[in-house]
Amino acid sequence: MKKYRILVWGFTENMGGVENVILNYYQNFDNRIAIDFMAESKKKMAYEDLLRRSGSRVFHLPRKRYHLLEYYQALKRFFSEHGSDYDCVWSNVNNLSNIDILVYAKRFGVKRRIIHSHNSKNMFKGIARYQRGIMQWKNKFIISKYATDYWACSKDAADYVFPAKVLSQVKIIRNAIEVSKYRFDEQKRKKIRKQYNLEGHFVIGNVGRLHFQKNQIYILKILKKIKNDIPTAKLVFVGDGPDKNNLYDVAEKLNVKDDVIFAGSQAKIEDWYSAFDIFLFPSLFEGFGNALIEAQANGLMILASQNVIPKETIINSNYKMIPLDKGSNYWAKIIVDNFKVFNHKIPRELDENIKYNFENKGYNSETNAVKVEDLLLKDKSKHG
Repeated sequence: MKKYRILVWGFTENMGGVENVILNYYQNFDNRIAIDFMAESKKKMAYEDLLRRSGSRVFHLPRKRYHLLEYYQALKRFFSEHGSDYDCVWSNVNNLSNIDILVYAKRFGVKRRIIHSHNSKNMFKGIARYQRGIMQWKNKFIISKYATDYWACSKDAADYVFPAKVLSQVKIIRNAIEVSKYRFDEQKRKKIRKQYNLEGHFVIGNVGRLHFQKNQIYILKILKKIKNDIPTAKLVFVGDGPDKNNLYDVAEKLNVKDDVIFAGSQAKIEDWYSAFDIFLFPSLFEGFGNALIEAQANGLMILASQNVIPKETIINSNYKMIPLDKGSNYWAKIIVDNFKVFNHKIPRELDENIKYNFENKGYNSETNAVKVEDLLLKDKSKHG
């Protein structure tokens, strides 16, 4: 039987939310679907070795920003040679600043073209923010000429990327995960805490790109506030990004640099959640926030920014949304109060509750992947 062949666009070198979401589905699809990947970078893509070992092809384009002519030549050459191989292009985006993959897919006869939104605001700074904003505005008017299907990880992500005339067609695709992979593990906890000298400490965790969107300076301020009440407090950032040096500087100015660990990008992020005692996620904006789902699979208590992060991310009962404008003092007080009430050890959600909650709300990739796969195969008939 001929497999339904998909080309996925949107992977980068970072093991971020988009990459992990698609990988979770990829690993749970059955053999009716074959998936290849295209990246706008000559650098090795996240999980590239794993994907190649699994039988996928991975194609690299020059960066459009630095090699404009070569980029378009490579894109045209690729679709001239391989366009007829694909039944579908699945473009994963944070905005509409670049829809070239859909334009060329249509031009070379790929009948199904999915645009999948993963963010809810412009995540760039300076002149890049202005440029991306202009392109987002421009392409929003024409996206319906090139896309055949509209997907989003949340309603907020749909509202940001898609024009009003197509919102009724948008399918909300849950950012499901393999729940058992993120289950709390005492041995993993001990291993990481020993390796990073965290034994006997109260550990605040944050997972994500080091980027102004994630508002990690706010977490440093919270750490500063709680040190008097919780002298054993430490903060761990898992991830990398453009704000790394700035966060170093702020930690030094706040006199907490010795209490902050920058763990960098980690291949096994799932192990780190077990090392944390509480998880903070005070983002300024989010299309979804996949780390919140992973942290809940581990049972961690979560404090996240209210009226910013989609309510769809709430799965467990120990998830608290707090307005950012309450200030870091207020956030710190909640942490300290819970630390004292629970005798210095904030409890996790029970395993049996986690399993039920994830199944009930559709965030278990083992079952949700079947729904996405059926959606891909069921809807293919509409496109020939």
